[in-house]
Amino acid sequence: MKTLYLIRHAKSSWKHDYLADFDRPLNKRGKRDAPVMGRRLKQHGVPELFLSSPARRAIRTAEVIADETGYPSEQIRTDEAIYLAGEKSLLKIIGRIEDRFDSVALFGHNPGFTLLANLLSNESVENIPTCGIFCIGLNIKSW
Repeated sequence: MKTLYLIRHAKSSWKHDYLADFDRPLNKRGKRDAPVMGRRLKQHGVPELFLSSPARRAIRTAEVIADETGYPSEQIRTDEAIYLAGEKSLLKIIGRIEDRFDSVALFGHNPGFTLLANLLSNESVENIPTCGIFCIGLNIKSW
Protein backbone atom coordinates (compact mmCIF):
# COMPACT_ATOMS: atom_id res chain seq x y z
CA MET A 1 0.00 0.00 0.00
CA LYS A 2 1.29 3.46 -0.96
CA THR A 3 -0.12 6.83 0.04
CA LEU A 4 0.10 9.91 -2.16
CA TYR A 5 -0.66 13.38 -0.85
CA LEU A 6 -1.30 15.92 -3.58
CA ILE A 7 -0.68 19.31 -1.97
CA ARG A 8 -1.43 22.36 -4.04
CA HIS A 9 0.71 25.38 -3.24
CA ALA A 10 -0.72 27.96 -0.84
CA LYS A 11 -2.31 31.15 -2.17
CA SER A 12 0.21 33.25 -4.07
CA SER A 13 0.54 36.93 -4.77
CA TRP A 14 -0.28 38.59 -8.08
CA LYS A 15 0.74 41.97 -6.64
CA HIS A 16 4.08 42.14 -8.45
CA ASP A 17 3.22 41.97 -12.14
CA TYR A 18 6.91 42.21 -13.05
CA LEU A 19 7.55 38.76 -11.55
CA ALA A 20 7.41 35.68 -13.72
CA ASP A 21 4.74 33.15 -12.74
CA PHE A 22 7.49 30.82 -11.49
CA ASP A 23 8.73 33.46 -9.03
CA ARG A 24 5.45 34.50 -7.40
CA PRO A 25 5.62 34.43 -3.57
CA LEU A 26 2.91 33.44 -1.12
CA ASN A 27 0.49 36.18 -0.17
CA LYS A 28 -0.82 36.91 3.33
CA ARG A 29 -3.51 34.23 3.11
CA GLY A 30 -1.02 31.66 1.83
CA LYS A 31 1.36 32.42 4.69
CA ARG A 32 -1.55 31.97 7.12
CA ASP A 33 -2.97 28.78 5.58
CA ALA A 34 0.21 26.75 5.03
CA PRO A 35 1.06 26.30 8.74
CA VAL A 36 -2.54 25.32 9.49
CA MET A 37 -2.47 22.65 6.80
CA GLY A 38 0.91 21.46 8.04
CA ARG A 39 -0.54 20.87 11.50
CA ARG A 40 -3.51 19.02 9.98
CA LEU A 41 -1.22 16.83 7.89
CA LYS A 42 0.86 15.99 10.97
CA GLN A 43 -2.28 14.64 12.68
CA HIS A 44 -2.57 12.05 9.88
CA GLY A 45 1.12 11.13 9.77
CA VAL A 46 4.11 12.76 8.13
CA PRO A 47 4.89 11.55 4.60
CA GLU A 48 8.29 9.91 4.15
CA LEU A 49 9.17 12.05 1.13
CA PHE A 50 8.40 15.67 0.23
CA LEU A 51 8.75 16.26 -3.52
CA SER A 52 8.02 19.75 -4.84
CA SER A 53 7.81 21.85 -7.92
CA PRO A 54 10.70 24.33 -7.75
CA ALA A 55 8.33 27.27 -8.29
CA ARG A 56 8.73 29.72 -5.42
CA ARG A 57 5.16 29.37 -4.12
CA ALA A 58 5.29 25.55 -4.17
CA ILE A 59 8.68 25.17 -2.50
CA ARG A 60 7.74 27.75 0.15
CA THR A 61 4.53 25.82 0.88
CA ALA A 62 6.59 22.63 1.21
CA GLU A 63 9.04 24.38 3.57
CA VAL A 64 6.30 25.74 5.84
CA ILE A 65 4.48 22.40 5.97
CA ALA A 66 7.79 20.63 6.63
CA ASP A 67 8.44 22.96 9.55
CA GLU A 68 5.00 22.26 11.03
CA THR A 69 5.29 18.48 10.63
CA GLY A 70 8.90 18.11 11.70
CA TYR A 71 10.01 16.94 8.25
CA PRO A 72 13.62 18.11 7.66
CA SER A 73 13.37 20.97 5.15
CA GLU A 74 16.84 20.19 3.78
CA GLN A 75 15.46 16.82 2.62
CA ILE A 76 12.75 18.37 0.42
CA ARG A 77 13.39 17.29 -3.16
CA THR A 78 12.45 19.32 -6.20
CA ASP A 79 11.67 18.24 -9.74
CA GLU A 80 11.36 20.87 -12.47
CA ALA A 81 8.99 18.60 -14.38
CA ILE A 82 6.27 19.11 -11.73
CA TYR A 83 5.90 22.79 -12.67
CA LEU A 84 2.91 23.05 -15.05
CA ALA A 85 2.79 19.25 -15.51
CA GLY A 86 -0.38 17.57 -16.66
CA GLU A 87 -1.63 14.34 -15.16
CA LYS A 88 0.31 12.08 -17.55
CA SER A 89 3.59 13.83 -16.78
CA LEU A 90 2.83 13.67 -13.06
CA LEU A 91 2.27 9.91 -13.35
CA LYS A 92 5.73 9.56 -14.91
CA ILE A 93 7.27 11.62 -12.10
CA ILE A 94 5.54 9.49 -9.48
CA GLY A 95 6.67 6.34 -11.27
CA ARG A 96 10.30 7.38 -10.72
CA ILE A 97 9.94 7.55 -6.91
CA GLU A 98 11.96 4.93 -5.08
CA ASP A 99 9.81 2.09 -3.75
CA ARG A 100 11.32 2.43 -0.26
CA PHE A 101 8.98 5.40 0.25
CA ASP A 102 5.46 4.30 1.18
CA SER A 103 4.05 7.80 1.61
CA VAL A 104 4.85 10.82 -0.54
CA ALA A 105 3.76 14.46 -0.42
CA LEU A 106 3.82 16.01 -3.87
CA PHE A 107 3.69 19.84 -3.92
CA GLY A 108 2.57 21.52 -7.11
CA HIS A 109 -0.07 23.13 -9.23
CA ASN A 110 -3.44 22.94 -10.90
CA PRO A 111 -4.86 21.93 -13.27
CA GLY A 112 -2.51 18.92 -13.22
CA PHE A 113 -3.13 18.03 -9.59
CA THR A 114 -6.91 18.07 -9.90
CA LEU A 115 -6.74 16.02 -13.10
CA LEU A 116 -4.46 13.51 -11.38
CA ALA A 117 -6.78 13.29 -8.35
CA ASN A 118 -9.65 12.40 -10.67
CA LEU A 119 -7.54 9.86 -12.53
CA LEU A 120 -6.27 8.02 -9.43
CA SER A 121 -9.30 8.14 -7.15
CA ASN A 122 -12.96 7.20 -7.23
CA GLU A 123 -13.85 10.75 -6.24
CA SER A 124 -15.16 13.45 -8.53
CA VAL A 125 -12.84 16.35 -7.77
CA GLU A 126 -13.82 19.66 -9.30
CA ASN A 127 -10.86 21.60 -7.94
CA ILE A 128 -8.09 21.14 -5.40
CA PRO A 129 -8.00 24.60 -3.79
CA THR A 130 -4.84 26.47 -2.91
CA CYS A 131 -3.16 24.80 0.06
CA GLY A 132 -5.57 21.90 -0.35
CA ILE A 133 -4.41 18.38 0.45
CA PHE A 134 -5.88 15.42 -1.42
CA CYS A 135 -4.87 12.02 -0.03
CA ILE A 136 -4.98 8.92 -2.22
CA GLY A 137 -4.42 5.40 -0.91
CA LEU A 138 -3.01 3.23 -3.67
CA ASN A 139 -3.16 -0.55 -3.50
CA ILE A 140 0.27 -0.95 -5.09
CA LYS A 141 3.72 -2.14 -3.99
CA SER A 142 5.71 -0.15 -6.51
CA TRP A 143 5.28 3.45 -7.62
